[in-house]
Amino acid sequence: MHNKRVFSSYFTDKIAEFDFEKFYIKRNRMLLHGLMWMAFAMLLFLSYRLAYQLTFFNSFILTLRMTMVNMVVFYLFFYVALPGIFKGSVGIAVLLLTIAFPVFVMIWLLVTYAFSIAYHAMGFEILTGELKGAIQGSASQTLLEAISPGRMVSQAIIIISILAPFFFVKILFDLSRLYNKTLNIQKQKATLEIQNINIEKDFLKAQLNPHFLFNTLNNLYSLSLKKDDLVPEVILNLSDTMSYTLYESNTEKVPLSKEMEFIKNYLELEKMRYTGDKNIQFEFPSNSACAGFYIAPLLTFTFIENAFKYGLKSKIGALFRLSIKMEKRCFCFEIENDFDPSLTKGDFGGIGLENAKKRLQLLYPNKHELQIQHTANSFKVSLQIDLAN
Repeated sequence: MHNKRVFSSYFTDKIAEFDFEKFYIKRNRMLLHGLMWMAFAMLLFLSYRLAYQLTFFNSFILTLRMTMVNMVVFYLFFYVALPGIFKGSVGIAVLLLTIAFPVFVMIWLLVTYAFSIAYHAMGFEILTGELKGAIQGSASQTLLEAISPGRMVSQAIIIISILAPFFFVKILFDLSRLYNKTLNIQKQKATLEIQNINIEKDFLKAQLNPHFLFNTLNNLYSLSLKKDDLVPEVILNLSDTMSYTLYESNTEKVPLSKEMEFIKNYLELEKMRYTGDKNIQFEFPSNSACAGFYIAPLLTFTFIENAFKYGLKSKIGALFRLSIKMEKRCFCFEIENDFDPSLTKGDFGGIGLENAKKRLQLLYPNKHELQIQHTANSFKVSLQIDLAN
């Protein structure tokens, strides 16, 4: 099953990458159609020569007749009839296709009959073998005999078997073109959505940074008044945090170790706002566990910021717990905080949560699992992302 999915994904990617519009220009279309009919004619010619033991000339004229008949039916159907058939509703299209089948069988028989009359008039005839006298026999029919219901039914299977490969190739190619267009439209739509989300993310960062900076500077000011030895460390953490959010996070993906370093700095700065009775716990993976992995920047930041913004509201035993682990190739993120019962579900997270969900869907489709548990007194987010390349 896994191999089937890999093959399907590979095949889909190849179709999406192929530029049908650039390739399928008029010159290339004519070349492909010409090669298709030449291949058919060569196989048919060999069949007449080897299977029916016909002369070179007789094989040629029968090959020419059959090729031209098939071309007439093929092009009339796909380039004249079919565009008109599919202009209406599905029901009407099915009805018209049902009517079109006997009509095109009749056209096939009529063109074949016309060639037989022309060949007979020019004195062409098959004098030996299984097809001896076939041209005269066909030309001697009346028009009504040539397209009689009995003859249409008897020839229908032969016509289907002859035309089926051409119809199959044409339908398969057109379906591939349509699928290619659909995939490219979806890709463009996804790209636009990511761009819009990144614009929203940048807007939120622009709103967040001044607010976060204001709180941190207040804390820094208090520490400086006390001549606390933590002042240089706080300044360094703040510098690293601001540098990351403003500059380093503008790429599609960043090293996981960098993202972890940013979150650690942010937590240390936020902890300064709370007294020692607040239960703030966090756990991070080691640098060696993060080595070689990349992740979309600030992907979990909304969850962390909301946990501080709306959590730690209880007077006693307020809880903030963050756990980040790497289990093989899986990024495992879990955060839990207490919750103010006076807030409604609509108050919590707002656009930030929806933004995070959209980014996950677009950047890690089928490679992530997000669970959000919201009770009366707590809020918990669990996220697993497959970071395998």
